[in-house]
Amino acid sequence: MIDLHSHSIFSDGTNSPEELVALAEKGGLSALSLTDHDTTDGLPRFMAAGRNSSVQTVPGIELSAEFGEITLHILGYLFDPSHEELQAALQWVREGRSERNSQILEKLNRLGYDLTHDDVRKHAGDDVVGRPHFAAALIEKGHFKHKDKIFQQLLGKGKAAYAERRRLTPEACVELICKAGGVAVIAHPGQMKLASRGLRRLVKKLKEQGLGGLEVWHPTHRPHQITLFQRICEEYDLVATGGSDFHGTLTPDITLGRGFGDQCVPLSVLDTLRRRSGIPI
Repeated sequence: MIDLHSHSIFSDGTNSPEELVALAEKGGLSALSLTDHDTTDGLPRFMAAGRNSSVQTVPGIELSAEFGEITLHILGYLFDPSHEELQAALQWVREGRSERNSQILEKLNRLGYDLTHDDVRKHAGDDVVGRPHFAAALIEKGHFKHKDKIFQQLLGKGKAAYAERRRLTPEACVELICKAGGVAVIAHPGQMKLASRGLRRLVKKLKEQGLGGLEVWHPTHRPHQITLFQRICEEYDLVATGGSDFHGTLTPDITLGRGFGDQCVPLSVLDTLRRRSGIPI
């Protein structure tokens, strides 16, 4: 059993890379991929931890792409984290996130909420500062009691303190991962709420750019969706992948490797990904 979708403190998870590897070993997983959002910063520690573990550690990432009114996520596996073009794109995204945080803070201040960058950053730790950390700072200051209210009133898309962020196109995400020697996979397609025809159109378009897989198994996917996604993988010669999308204490009902308890992604999926990337089995 393996898990090809997890997050650490280097994006929006609550566990260190070393803790994730230890949890995977304790849970009996054969392999684990760290797929932090728009960053490879946690991979050196993650891969090092794997060298002292029975768990195979797989370099990964989850890139955010602009796709109409929704955000499309593209997972990447088995790529070279030091690839210059990939790192340049990630730097561009990071710079945009910094600009966005300044815009959010400015809007909150205009609305009468007394916050500073330091108030927000202390809630991030090693994590990249994002909207959840603004919410934590607002709660600490006594402006709100619950995070949900903050997103409903201020930080949710289109709300008073919301600011757009830089995102790559889906085509650019796939191309970057492929150029870095990896396999690009559409993450949790069920969350996109596309009809089967729309998903097939997207898959066909990205397949032309080098798309290699579709995340079939995910805690939010229902049985009929899994059947559909498996069929699409067969139609377009894609690798059917899966993972728990584990975020630590932020997803308390989800277990690493098992999702809500019944998920089981076989080791053969990783072997297939390796063949696609040209790595000898």
